[in-house]
Amino acid sequence: VQLQASGGGLVQPGGSLRLSCAASGSISGINVMGWYRQAPENERELVARITGGGSTNYADSVKGRFAISRDNAKNTVYLQMDSLKPEDTAVYYCHVRKWNGDRYWGQGTQVTVSS
Repeated sequence: VQLQASGGGLVQPGGSLRLSCAASGSISGINVMGWYRQAPENERELVARITGGGSTNYADSVKGRFAISRDNAKNTVYLQMDSLKPEDTAVYYCHVRKWNGDRYWGQGTQVTVSS
């Protein structure tokens, strides 16, 4: 499975960004799609994830500000990020997990929230 992420960049506090991640290759059996992030000197952490049936989970720090969605026909997952804060600055990684447990990571996209 190849994951191509896009949509990162520099935004001011309070602004918005939308990340996209398209899966290609051996995509059969994909169950969960989601986003993780890693800030300098921090461990990688879950931001949000969504199952094929549409069930979602969010980190407490982003609840009410971020929204994850998925287009199964396009094998694409989105992360709408609103009311961004400087502490959201990190490299964001797309992630998928198949029903058989196999996991795949995208290359990461930088999100910087700064005035």
